[in-house]
Amino acid sequence: MGDANNCFHCPVPISRYAEVLMAHGGGGKLTRDLVEGLFIPAFGRPGAGPLHDGARLDLPAGRIVFTTDAYVVQPLFFPGGDIGSLAVNGTVNDLAMCGARPSSLSAAFILEEGLPMKTLARTAASMAEAARAAGVAVVTGDTKVVDRGKGDGIFITTSGVGVADPGLRIGPAEVCAGDAVILSGDIGRHGIAVMASREGLAFESEVQSDCAPLVDPVFAMLDAGVEVHCLRDLTRGGLATVLVEIAAGAGLNVRIEEDAVPVTPAVRGACELLGLDPLYTANEGRFVVFVAPGAAEQAVQALRSCPASAGAARVGEVLAGPAGTATLGGRFGADRILDMLSGEQLPRIC
Repeated sequence: MGDANNCFHCPVPISRYAEVLMAHGGGGKLTRDLVEGLFIPAFGRPGAGPLHDGARLDLPAGRIVFTTDAYVVQPLFFPGGDIGSLAVNGTVNDLAMCGARPSSLSAAFILEEGLPMKTLARTAASMAEAARAAGVAVVTGDTKVVDRGKGDGIFITTSGVGVADPGLRIGPAEVCAGDAVILSGDIGRHGIAVMASREGLAFESEVQSDCAPLVDPVFAMLDAGVEVHCLRDLTRGGLATVLVEIAAGAGLNVRIEEDAVPVTPAVRGACELLGLDPLYTANEGRFVVFVAPGAAEQAVQALRSCPASAGAARVGEVLAGPAGTATLGGRFGADRILDMLSGEQLPRIC
């Protein structure tokens, strides 16, 4: 971890400095107290010796994969997750989609003046729990405070490092005609959970976000020897947008069957009520995988062995044409061309 100004560490009770720190933006002893009193107890501190400006990582041999993302969800806490778990799982999942096993994360916090310290402590605890579940360490970071009204509570940026097998090739360019398209579970829950919480909507059955780390499902397939050609998590834009992107990158047609795509009755009903399409609604714990046709059943069984992907199902296949398109086979026999989502169905979703 870095020094007191750009890293994490803390034994001072939070209540002693919360109001001063949030009113004046921290710095010096106040920032060090925040690091020592909140972040190190939450995330731990790898290694020994004084804090420094960065973390030294001992990584296994392989191809290094690096990613970064920012999280601005509103509200900060919602059924099934919060901005803290989202910030960890989102970055961990981006690494997993590259076939990389996550190793370490950094975390930068933009805090709004007046933010209750209990909110920050709850967020840090959630991040720590998510990191433990994903088998990854938060090793360095930064905090900044902005004026009241300029930060919407908390913004978090996380970056992640992982290691992948050097011989592994995963991406749209590897997709082939005949590949099976497999979905890791039901779709649309994250977007509906956030929207319901934001707008104070109550449904007959509460919809929980699917926010979860996807490392175990991905490596269940890879370790089983499944020939995986492409992986993509279904965040903003949902399943349909991802399929359009992959079809364009592969120069092929990705065709899925509407009846094969799992959507819970609660999500389907909420989408109908709100005028949303579950195919375009955000997810944070779902992904699509393209595998060689003969590996489809093995892939589904491997995914179903993991709680985060217990509802995995084969939903379609890759065809030679029309090139660069994604299509939906409807219930009444007519195919529908899927378009890229223009704008966002729901803003500030992650």
